[in-house]
Amino acid sequence: MNKIRNYFRESYHELVYKVSWPTWQELQSSTMIVLIATIFVTALVWGMDAASNFVLTHYYEIFKAK
Repeated sequence: MNKIRNYFRESYHELVYKVSWPTWQELQSSTMIVLIATIFVTALVWGMDAASNFVLTHYYEIFKAK
């Protein structure tokens, strides 16, 4: 039981005294970077999906017509 109590005590001490929390400005900046990166990756995946759909649709139409 002493180990569990010691674990929580040390965890609290680390969170309160050792962790460097970001400022509000840093948090907003990081959030915007993540949001922009998410939108970019989403658009990239959508573009690749649309391109592969276009290519495969035309590829299947070529062999379907024969």
